[in-house]
Amino acid sequence: MVQIKTPEQIAKMREAGLVVAAIHAATREAAVPGATTRDLDEVARKVIADHGAKSNFLGYGGFPATICTSVNEVVVHGIPDDKTVLKDGDIISIDCGAIVDGWHGDAAYTAFVGTGHAPELLELSRVTEGSMWAGIAAMRVGARLVDISKAIETYIKRQPRPAVGEHSLGKYGIVEDYGGHGIGTEMHMDPHLLNYVSRKRGKGPKLVPGFCLAIEPMVSLGTPHTEVLEDDWTVVSTDGTWSSHWEHSVALTEEGPLVLTAVDGGRAKLAELGVTAAPDPLA
Repeated sequence: MVQIKTPEQIAKMREAGLVVAAIHAATREAAVPGATTRDLDEVARKVIADHGAKSNFLGYGGFPATICTSVNEVVVHGIPDDKTVLKDGDIISIDCGAIVDGWHGDAAYTAFVGTGHAPELLELSRVTEGSMWAGIAAMRVGARLVDISKAIETYIKRQPRPAVGEHSLGKYGIVEDYGGHGIGTEMHMDPHLLNYVSRKRGKGPKLVPGFCLAIEPMVSLGTPHTEVLEDDWTVVSTDGTWSSHWEHSVALTEEGPLVLTAVDGGRAKLAELGVTAAPDPLA
């Protein structure tokens, strides 16, 4: 059952999305060499409190923190702690969410810690983010869920193969076990959104106004396969290659997609792809 939102409900989700955007801005600034991942979690907690919102990560299925901090070969669901100290040259994906009046926002980004990153890492993040925006641009009234999956996969497969390096096996792996999802009165709702096309899944539901999705490709510099560590949360690539994760929550309206967790509603990035973002209900 897909939850279809009214324009008023989408406006509430936009409020939650802007809190998530504020968390991203604050944690990006704090992700410097010498900071611990718990330091970043404390920054996120303060932003949520300052906005009068609630965390949708803390306590979710027993998760013990406000954000996920996934460093280098960790794909998703890394748990913040005092032992993980960020180093120059690391990459970190920060995934977080917020609740405002019962409505959820959820988004992730990949940040570069310090300087001197290998070219394949810079390209990995660019490709992953670009595939997310390709998926968002494919979110059109009358399209099918699979059209988003196809857009993400096609974008990644059309990129030049990464150079073989310290962190790379010379290929992109589209992570298979995790993907996007519906979002609204819960953080994770139907439908599940694959980042590649699967014949077993079929075309999926038709996209209509009020459809809201968290679109989130995860890409490694090697295998598409992952494993979960003993803490039952941390997901790593099975071959140890580094990975990137990008995500935005998006609402489909009569006037096009509205990127709920982007400060400008996705206007600038979508314009580059020839798509007009829906008007911001809070503007």
